[in-house]
Amino acid sequence: MIDPLPSDVKPRRSYDASRRRAQAGENRSRIIDTAESMFLCTGYSATTVQAIAAAAGVSADTIYKSFGGKPGLIRAIRDHALHGEGAVPAERRSDELQERESDPRAIIRAWGNFVAELAPRVSPVLLLIRDVAASDTEVRALRDELDADRLERMTTNARRLRDAGHLRPGISLAQAADILWTYSSPELYELLVLRRRWTPERYGRYVADAMINALL
Repeated sequence: MIDPLPSDVKPRRSYDASRRRAQAGENRSRIIDTAESMFLCTGYSATTVQAIAAAAGVSADTIYKSFGGKPGLIRAIRDHALHGEGAVPAERRSDELQERESDPRAIIRAWGNFVAELAPRVSPVLLLIRDVAASDTEVRALRDELDADRLERMTTNARRLRDAGHLRPGISLAQAADILWTYSSPELYELLVLRRRWTPERYGRYVADAMINALL
């Protein structure tokens, strides 16, 4: 017979996995926010992983393991920005809208609202990477990767318009994708919002009107 544990011996505390996951999520968010702020303030090239780690209160090794370095941080900043506001990611909201909405003008006007929501969050860092890419081959490859990701998403949107019979006759899938890719570009945001001082809301309405006129 095994003697019971003495009354003064406390049982081992269970491992709180949920608490650790929550802490990891908080650390990740803090790293992303810190990296974005430092990239935009100090510049991509001048900002080191070590400086980001120090400002975020983590080790540089943690950043390398979690993100793989500065290019991975940029991808994470982009993904975080494209999530948009609220709990449901903007991409999922767009997909759900397209599943339930049959009016292509309503769909594209909703896309204009997404542009107004997302462009101020994601365009500054994309423009930063564009400028650095002129003299940095690694960053140029990253810029091309992010451009390709956006074109892939716009091609998916264009295919849905085509398959639903919404595209104007004579417009191919590739042409429609290029139009959507152009009107979702950070360069257009730079021209009209950053340089001409349009509000994001005005910009979103313009983008929606331009896509409707070009595609439908």
